[in-house]
Amino acid sequence: MYKILKKRMLNRTTVLLTVEAPLAARKARAGQFVILRADGRGERIPLTIADFDREAGTVGVIFQVVGGATMTLASKQEGEEIADLVGPLGIPTQTAGLRNVAVVGGGVGCAIALPVARRLMEEGAKVTAIAGFRTAEMVILEEELRAASHLFVLTTDDGSYGQRGNVCAPLSRMLGEGEPFDEVFTVGPLPMMKAVAETTRPRGIRTVASMNPIMIDGTGMCGCCRVTVGGERKFACVDGPEFDAHLIDFDEAMVRLRTYSAFEAKSREKHCNLFRMGSREGE
Repeated sequence: MYKILKKRMLNRTTVLLTVEAPLAARKARAGQFVILRADGRGERIPLTIADFDREAGTVGVIFQVVGGATMTLASKQEGEEIADLVGPLGIPTQTAGLRNVAVVGGGVGCAIALPVARRLMEEGAKVTAIAGFRTAEMVILEEELRAASHLFVLTTDDGSYGQRGNVCAPLSRMLGEGEPFDEVFTVGPLPMMKAVAETTRPRGIRTVASMNPIMIDGTGMCGCCRVTVGGERKFACVDGPEFDAHLIDFDEAMVRLRTYSAFEAKSREKHCNLFRMGSREGE
């Protein structure tokens, strides 16, 4: 069992949990993830390690409440425990030798962008962080990303906060002005990452995308997290989660992501009904 030491609502649907997990914290590196279960009957949820403290023996995970499993996890309070936590898993972000990097995050993907930006800063790279959200109320980790970058740009689709538009607008402008990025790192919704890749492709700038497909065991055995990269089958849990964005078949990945949308909707409805029943019983 793993105790929740801190719980923080980043916005109305996004939660940060700091969990006591000394073994995972000891070996965690930027770009890796853990798989956890809220309770003994719950689904396995892959979550990127958004933060870690080796001395305190803690890892921080950030997730958006979208289905039954994340609803159960979000109901946990400080002092309570989660059943299982396995990790760190995946290949850490490759940052050696990079000197000028744009880190582009969208929505809850900023939880993955943050430790990458921090690691690059620690290694002396110039970091430009671009974070995009749908609206002002969905913004997360603004101060943390600002502190982990030399230049920080925030965008919202509706213009309610920061610059109006998506993350590709400031990125394209910087590239047009001749900013010599060694690499662009992107993480967020699949359409956004595809757009970032198409923005950098004409200029031949190496672009890396962090993939978060459906995943179960985290060891490459189940095959659920397969993605096509350069015409070859890869597994995000063991070969990634980061791949050359110019080689990823994003269209296929988007189709696969929608495979279980109907089941997710039923699970969400079931958990909402159980929550309402529990609330009535407590009245």
